[in-house]
Amino acid sequence: MTEQSRRERGMAMMGDVYSWGQVPDIPGEFFSVTAEHLFGDIWTREGLTVRERRLMLFGAIAALGETAVLPVQLNAALAREEFTPDQLREIAVFLAHYVGWPRAAAFNNLVEQSIAQHKGAGSTQSIPLPDKK
Repeated sequence: MTEQSRRERGMAMMGDVYSWGQVPDIPGEFFSVTAEHLFGDIWTREGLTVRERRLMLFGAIAALGETAVLPVQLNAALAREEFTPDQLREIAVFLAHYVGWPRAAAFNNLVEQSIAQHKGAGSTQSIPLPDKK
């Protein structure tokens, strides 16, 4: 498989995973690895759905206490209708028992913010993409 087709497949998968539609091709090595390897190779593997991968990602993000990237994942999950608001709330309750209350509380706060934003935005969620530089 050519690098270009990996990149195209990865960018298409990234657009699908985040409900962004078409993803702009951003220069730089970090974006290349993200598009070609993470999304072109890993997210496109058989065996797990995008929803299942995202559920694992929620657990990893919560365990690390990494709330900076969580809104992107929550907004995408709501936009793609992978999880209902009640399911996201249940994920927060479940994770509290494995990652600790403070991390789950932060997770839950972002769940509630994302649900409120999603309800205000209607059925589609707009997620800003990085500027091309």
